[in-house]
Formats: sequence, structure tokens, C-alpha cells
Amino acid sequence: MAEDFSTVQLAHGSGGRLSQQLLTELLLPVLGPPSGIVHDAARWSAPGSELAFTTDSYVVQPLFFPGGDIGRLAVFGSVNDLCMAGARPLALSLGLILEEGLQLSCLQQVIASIADACAQCGVSVITGDTKVVERGKGDGIFINTSAIGVVDHGLQIHPSSVRPGDAVLVSGDLGRHGVAILAARNQLGLRTALESDLASLQQPVQALLESGLELHCLRDLTRGGLASAVDELARASGCSMVLEDSAIPLHPTVEAACDLLGLDPLAMANEGRMVVICPESQAAQTLTVLKAFQGDAARIGTVLERSRGDGVGALQQRYPVQLRSALGVLRPLDISSSEQLPRIC
Repeated sequence: MAEDFSTVQLAHGSGGRLSQQLLTELLLPVLGPPSGIVHDAARWSAPGSELAFTTDSYVVQPLFFPGGDIGRLAVFGSVNDLCMAGARPLALSLGLILEEGLQLSCLQQVIASIADACAQCGVSVITGDTKVVERGKGDGIFINTSAIGVVDHGLQIHPSSVRPGDAVLVSGDLGRHGVAILAARNQLGLRTALESDLASLQQPVQALLESGLELHCLRDLTRGGLASAVDELARASGCSMVLEDSAIPLHPTVEAACDLLGLDPLAMANEGRMVVICPESQAAQTLTVLKAFQGDAARIGTVLERSRGDGVGALQQRYPVQLRSALGVLRPLDISSSEQLPRIC
């Protein structure tokens, strides 16, 4: 691998550069799709319909945090992955790994949150499994959910559909989840009333589809934040992007916390925000739909054709996304090789 490690590092789970290397150099060559392009959920055809399927695991610490808990996170996380493929969620599987000594009252709270989140999303848990590990081996609760949904439209919502000239939008302000988790851990003396942005993206995605908009790609902003998401999409599509730094919506608390702690707000995790890429001609209408759900939704950039075969092309190959400052100065958007905040989901 480009950065040579003989053991798994925390940063391999960060959503940043080492996560990408783990996927592209170890996992995808053996298990990946023929195209080499991965998305939040896989779509495939079955007799009479097209389906989408996704799986994810949740190890967040602490189990309960401002605005949510591991149970709600496990449901919304998998439902949101299906929505990023334009699918309508139908059902979930639920795998629980419990640590010996976990208070049953804690487990009851988590299960109640799972049930509430499923009801909100209109999905059911149709199969599951529970295992218990020895005290000190499981950190309370780990959860795995797999989700299946159906695609009711003819759009190909996928990184391969991104085109030069497309508009780049976000569905709301960024970084709340990462800051909420950081504050809940009480490790750095950070105190804030800010809650996680944890939410289902099912309703805004459904509204976009019902509006007849030509969505090219959706990507939820989880580990690695906006920075990792747009870097991945630019690389997968073979395009470049320019983002307007001043247009990216950040809550003042997120900005202040990141300034204080030396963290990158664009790399902070989210659990209820997404990037939307659509044709330029439909950007205004798309933004109107998004603002009906989150007033901070914004148009933040543009997809460009990547330069080839010169110094600029080499730079864009390494840094396919650039940030433009309020003064018009462009700088590469670099994604970290380290773990800014482990176990945020």
C-alpha cells in the first residue's frame, strides 16, 4: 500500500486517505465490482424490479450522545445509504454484539430507539442475530445493519453519472455530528449545546425524485465529512471540482470548536447531510427543494472537466477538488491520512 503499514491503523476507518487505500488496494481488487466504482448502496436487477442493498457497522462511543444514540444511528445510517442510490427502503437486518455486563436498561433504550427510527422510516427489522462477548471485549454494544430497498425510477444515481458543468450542493450545515460526539466524550473540555445532525434523508431524497429532477449523484457525508465525499466522487467520475469556501454552510459552534482544537470542519463527520450533484440548469430548483427541509442547504461548487497531460493535469490527478477563497485564490482540498476523530459512527 502507498503508506506502508503491517497492521490496521485507526485511520483505516476514518474515511480519509488510508480508508481509500484499504479499499482500492486490498479489498476492491479481490471483492469489488468489475467497474471498480463503489457507491453507498449496490443496485442490481431482479425479476420485475431493481433492488438496492447496503450494509454497515456501528461502533460509536459514547452510545448516547446529544441528538441521538447508536440504535437510531444504525437505522438512519443504512436507510440513508439506500437513499443515496435513489432507492426506497423496505427492510433491515439487525446484528447485535453485546458485552457481558451491559445494563439491560441501556439495551432497552437502544432497542426502543431502533424501533422508533424504523417507524419513522417506514421499514421493518425482518431478521437478526445477537452475540455476547466477554467483559472487556466489546465496549457495550456494536451493531451491524443491512438494508434492502427498491428503485422505482429510471435514473442512474451514481458517481459515473457526474458530468462537467454539474452543480454541487449540500443539504444543510456541516460538522454537527463530529462536534457533538467530541463534546459528549468530555475529553478536551469542550462544552456545547449543539446536537448531532443525525436524521433520515429519506424525505428530502423522495421530494427530489417526485419533483422530476435529474439527479446525477447523491452521497451522504459521514466519516471524513465533505472533504472525503467530494474527493471520492471526483476521482470516481474522472472529473475535478471547484468549491466556493464562503458558500459552505458551517454552524458557528462547529467553526469555533474546530478553530480551537485545530480540526478541519470540512472533514468533520455528519449523519444527516448529503451532497447532491445535478445539472446546472436544475440547480436552483434542487436547492429550493432542499431548503424546504434544511434552511442552510446551499450551492457550493461546480464540476469541471479534468485537465490532462500537463502540470495542471498532474496536480488535478493528485488533488481533484479545489477550494476557492473569498479573494478568488484556489488551493487544493487535501484529505487527511490520519484519524481526526475515531469511532464517530
